[in-house]
Amino acid sequence: MSIEVLNESGAEVDEKAIADLSRHVLDGMRVHPLAELSILLVDEAAMTELHEKWMDEPGPTDVLSFPMDELRPGHMTGGDEDEEADPGLLGDVVLCPAVAEKQARKAGHSTGDELELLCAHGILHLLGYDHAEPEEHREMFGLQAGLLTSWREKRGG
Repeated sequence: MSIEVLNESGAEVDEKAIADLSRHVLDGMRVHPLAELSILLVDEAAMTELHEKWMDEPGPTDVLSFPMDELRPGHMTGGDEDEEADPGLLGDVVLCPAVAEKQARKAGHSTGDELELLCAHGILHLLGYDHAEPEEHREMFGLQAGLLTSWREKRGG
């Protein structure tokens, strides 16, 4: 699995943790091991520009996802049907550490924890999950919580 993390935000971020979490999420969602993912960390000005251009909404946001190939998670049951999953270019997840820091303060946890949450959230969007409808929201946020819990257990904290 190819995961590229590029920090253009000017903020100090644990890029290795972001890459390791991304790998954990993709493995947990049974995405083909040859899939490619790019994580870009940007400052508020760059995020504002992307948010306005692509979402037609003002100001910066915390995370944006830009899917490339239409990939879906592998079959969660295991077995031969997993062989059908194709490798491909997942796309880009763009994170804004400055916005994440503000949200982390409000939530009462670290900026690193907030960036992990946002990264997992962005990857799930790349895989086609959404949260516009109540049922979609339950499914996506349930997956996100499970993946983050297993990630933190794996890391011992």
